[in-house]
Amino acid sequence: MELHRASAVIFDLDGTLLDTERATRGIMKDFLLRYGKVPDMEKEEKRLGQMHKDSAAAIVRDYELPLTPEEYTEAIMPLYRERWPQAKPVPGVVRLLRHLHKHGVPLGLASNSVRKHIETKISHQQGWKEYFSVVLGVDDVKNGKPSPDIFLEAAKRLGVDPTSCLIIEDSPVGVRAAKASGAKVLAVPSLQGQMECYSIADLILHSLLDFQPKLWGLPTFGDWVQNSLPIDPLHVSGLIEEGSSCNALSITTEDCSYDSIADQVSGVFIGWAKLEAHGFSKAVISTGWDLSLHTSKRITEVHLINSNYSVKKEKLQLLLVGYIRMLPDKVHKLQDNILDALKITEKDQSIARAALDLPIFSQHKNGNLFL
Repeated sequence: MELHRASAVIFDLDGTLLDTERATRGIMKDFLLRYGKVPDMEKEEKRLGQMHKDSAAAIVRDYELPLTPEEYTEAIMPLYRERWPQAKPVPGVVRLLRHLHKHGVPLGLASNSVRKHIETKISHQQGWKEYFSVVLGVDDVKNGKPSPDIFLEAAKRLGVDPTSCLIIEDSPVGVRAAKASGAKVLAVPSLQGQMECYSIADLILHSLLDFQPKLWGLPTFGDWVQNSLPIDPLHVSGLIEEGSSCNALSITTEDCSYDSIADQVSGVFIGWAKLEAHGFSKAVISTGWDLSLHTSKRITEVHLINSNYSVKKEKLQLLLVGYIRMLPDKVHKLQDNILDALKITEKDQSIARAALDLPIFSQHKNGNLFL
């Protein structure tokens, strides 16, 4: 069913296209430590998507720093700039941008960052400057988000009516601005534990790997291979408890490293598993967020294909190389059933068995991506 026929697509940048939060993680904590302060995560989450000048003034006030907002900005901004080259595209982004650009869909970029910072960030991503017909920063309009000004100006410069646009955003501030512009809004939340803040969006996805162009009257993808979507490999590592069955390995944030996995990644994947004692195996991996205790905790279930043994307490490495499907939508509404939602089906296993023999997926098994 078509929800809308989009004449142009406008993207936010940080958290929507680029995982800048992960690249710059720890900077605020280390900076505040100089003054004997500790970040208040509830307050920091509420600042997501705000203009820097507003968040700077609030940070100085909230933490009672002996600085003016201008001094704070001058001190911390070089630390962020140093990390921006490390920011990676959110999974699904490169595929989507290339696809829309290839088919001539007008693309705009509208961020609450200042223009020079936007241009610096996208300069590290191959081809991105050419993808966007319009790039706007908060210094290009009178009011930043949650005002709709930046989206209205982007639509104007793209030569389209705002109501014919699709806007893709990750923050509640951005979603409010996008809705106020009259456009259709797709939210891909960065704040996993605050789904209620995104309820005004026309559609919520928990990964851009699930983007369906036909819903927006856009050209469809044609890149699935044997019921799997090839993706840039994602690496996960952790410890498995002794006695775990290879048919039901369960790992959580506490005993696993998700350094290469953006928060906007959930669903069922195929890939390769490497155990210290047993070597390589084909695997199906399902991952999502447990929000049942009002905290956000990633949980991952792993099924090793054609394996039947108990594992010791040993290191597990996973390389996710293909995407199969999204998790049932109910998991994001009824948060006590995350393990049910993560269950790996016989169909998932069948897809993995066949697809992982194909060169596009098997080539990663013996590559240098395993540590």
